Amino acid sequence: MRVGLGPVILFGSGMLAAGEISLFKFLIFLYAAVRIYEPLTSACEHLGDFIASLVGAGRVSALLAEPEQGGEDITVDSFDINFDHVRFAYNNEEVLHDVSFTAKQGEITALVGPSGSGKSTLTRLAARFWDVQSGTVSLGGVDLRQIAPEELLKNYSIVFQDVVLFNDTIYNNIKIGREDATEEEVYAAARLAACDEFIDRLPDGYQTVIGENGKTLSGGERQRLSIARAFLKNAPVILLDESTASIDPENETKIQQAIGRLIENKTVLIIAHKLRTVAGCDKIVVLDGGSVAEEGTHETPMAQNGLYHKLYTVQNESLVWKVRA
Repeated sequence: MRVGLGPVILFGSGMLAAGEISLFKFLIFLYAAVRIYEPLTSACEHLGDFIASLVGAGRVSALLAEPEQGGEDITVDSFDINFDHVRFAYNNEEVLHDVSFTAKQGEITALVGPSGSGKSTLTRLAARFWDVQSGTVSLGGVDLRQIAPEELLKNYSIVFQDVVLFNDTIYNNIKIGREDATEEEVYAAARLAACDEFIDRLPDGYQTVIGENGKTLSGGERQRLSIARAFLKNAPVILLDESTASIDPENETKIQQAIGRLIENKTVLIIAHKLRTVAGCDKIVVLDGGSVAEEGTHETPMAQNGLYHKLYTVQNESLVWKVRA
């Protein structure tokens, strides 16, 4: 069977009538074109992801190629964190000015102060996310720069506001805290962090996949999973950056009680904006503009009638504010 397609088609040095093209050959051409077009289209759709992956892989390779500073054979047997005349700058802009204080083992040291005063920067320097420009940060009397990063971080449980979760089950996200933990230890850590309340409501319980960075969970639920990791790791140094910021009052009370059990004989460095939660801390370090303005137990800075007294008074007054019609 032949199909007449009308005009003459020039091909190479000769001429073929369009009507000479068989229907069978035409259909084969369409089939081949579609089979080639679809994978090319799919490849183009994923080209952006592929380029982004190459960029990420390049950054990881560059990071792995960086020589680690510090000795793996250097360990510590006490866990006081000491800041000694520390100065630190972002992009040549100094944000910490001659900061000195000690967070002692077995005590809770609270960092308070206005936004931008350097609280979060100090906790990150304590974990050696960055190195100081001058002065020293030491753990158990050993300069952090002398300890290999992986060896150093074995001593830390970290709960920051920016929680990092993985597209995996709740169980595996908690177990990251300590890979050799048993099932019962994972469940116990979840109960301590008041996670079992929302986990029991999920269709697959601990085996529920929570999506990239826990997108199927609320902010408070993500934060509780992060706290459960810290309980599971049970490290001698605990860094808490406003650990109950996204948690409702009922669960905040439960977690505060659990943290009280967790911190026994540990070094705890905590950032808090709710000053009522730090009034019972062993030491309060008040920061203002990157410097230590006041220091001591709750009664000491309150008696100085300075920044801490002002912040504490304002927060207490706000508790009785009412909205009137």
